[in-house]
Amino acid sequence: MGEPADRSAGAGRFRSSGRWKDVAAVVSFALLAFWVTARMWWNPTHGIRDNKTDMAQFEWMMAHGARVVTEFTYPFSSDRMNVPESVNLMSNTSVLSVSVPMTPVTLLFGTRSAFLLFLTLGMIATATAWYLVLSRVLVGARGPAWLGAAFCAYAPAMVSHANAHPNIVSQYVVPLIVWRTVRLAEAGRWLRNGILLALVIVWQAFLNLEILLMTAIGIGVVIVALALGRPELRGRTRTFLAGLGVAAAVSAVLLAYPLYVQFFGPGAYNGLSWLIRGYSTDLASFVAYARESLAGDARSAAGLAKNPTEENAFFGWPLVILVAALVWWLRRNVVVLALAALGLVFAVLSLGREIRFDREGTGIPGPWAVLEDLPVLHSVVPTRWALAITPIIGLLLAYGAARARELASRYPAQRSQIRFGTVTVLAMALVPVLPTPLPTKRLEPTPEFVTSGAWRPYLAGGRSLVTLPLPDTEYADPLRWSAQTRLEMPIARGYFLGPDTRPGKDLVALFSAPPRPTSSFFAEVRRSGEVPPVNEQDRREAVADLRYWRAGAVVLGPQESADALRQAMTALTGIEPVHTGGVWLWDVRPLTG
Repeated sequence: MGEPADRSAGAGRFRSSGRWKDVAAVVSFALLAFWVTARMWWNPTHGIRDNKTDMAQFEWMMAHGARVVTEFTYPFSSDRMNVPESVNLMSNTSVLSVSVPMTPVTLLFGTRSAFLLFLTLGMIATATAWYLVLSRVLVGARGPAWLGAAFCAYAPAMVSHANAHPNIVSQYVVPLIVWRTVRLAEAGRWLRNGILLALVIVWQAFLNLEILLMTAIGIGVVIVALALGRPELRGRTRTFLAGLGVAAAVSAVLLAYPLYVQFFGPGAYNGLSWLIRGYSTDLASFVAYARESLAGDARSAAGLAKNPTEENAFFGWPLVILVAALVWWLRRNVVVLALAALGLVFAVLSLGREIRFDREGTGIPGPWAVLEDLPVLHSVVPTRWALAITPIIGLLLAYGAARARELASRYPAQRSQIRFGTVTVLAMALVPVLPTPLPTKRLEPTPEFVTSGAWRPYLAGGRSLVTLPLPDTEYADPLRWSAQTRLEMPIARGYFLGPDTRPGKDLVALFSAPPRPTSSFFAEVRRSGEVPPVNEQDRREAVADLRYWRAGAVVLGPQESADALRQAMTALTGIEPVHTGGVWLWDVRPLTG
């Protein structure tokens, strides 16, 4: 009787110790997330320095999600931006799977707080989900699982996308998809497991479809490798395929209408523009360090990526060498070989239509050149294929650490040497890529004209607010203003992906509405800081555009070119502005009727 009691007590202590290790892991993930976002938590008036426009767009999306809940508005498009047209939100990063459940946060604390919490919790949840799946399903050891999960969530590419891409940083559904796919082979539960897999697929679809596509490709490659390299698993094929069929059918039914809206509804576009499709990975960036890594800086990273948010490779020489060594060391593991092959494919695809090396084109076409015009693929940013290498390396690190742990247990006499060697090698590869806090910059305060509601009389009867300059890829503050009014204040034009409807443009995506004479006029004034001569045709076009936008008022907030913009608007309309609530205001209702 005594012996079983001792075993029970030991098992209880083991489980208790395991739970505390799990808690410690999650706490460490939280500390890392708050470290990366520390400057925004510390300075409530600050926003992301290197990508203010995307931050404003996501604040607007958080407000839209809250409006779906509180006003039961249509979730897949909105007329609160790009008046008098609408914006196809399925073709944009609407993040409904996050913005809707976070409605209480948005309503109580505002859109900036909702965005920051989305970003921070997204990293924590990603690391936690990978840790649980690695420790319980794939690897079975907590230490290696922590290592792999931490890399999956805080690798250089993930920290780069933390520059206002919370939908990409939030990859916590990916390990859940992996987990539910593994469970498809479970005997007797094909229906249940298929439905559960479908639900997490739908969850990811409303978070980021690009990540879902890469996940599907990655899992498909590993499954084929297992089928070829592990004959003993083939007896489960029928159960697996039955569950997979259920998952495909259920997710197809649930996503049929949203995807129809995305690809064929109003505001749908026909692939990304030629410029964005040219965003590729420089071959030299794989062995360089990102600007937000401990060993990196902006000067060394400049030119190796299109912008600070798209540093999708940047692993450094030590980590690249370590990954190659791990693949060789674990080459008898078919999953490791499949992951290595998959990572190589993703790396090659990320090179884009022309291979670049050290900031220069080589003239050598990449394989992506023959794929980029295919349906669906024409909406993928090529360099983001390299982003999919991050979880692959995270898995390889976990498998390698687990193997080293087994060797230490098998050879107790050499345990200290094995552990010292493992820690040394990992430190040499991973310490240089440790994350640093994201750089921030003070946001321009929202004008009192907006926060006080003084705009309401001017926008009565379905009118919109026209801002100077009109919002685009360089100026998205009006989206933040609108978000802070819970989208009650509709704005003309905006910052979003929509079709270029001009003749000969084939409906490819623009990062705003197609240009109109007045929007182009003010874009040039903002760039040059000078007012060009204004003739009668300019005035007629301005009135026509204001009527098209159903403008009730035009406002100009603090700007570097404010004087030129104010003079230009006055010359176009003949209306003298009034300075009120922190903005220059033109009441254009007499012109627009």
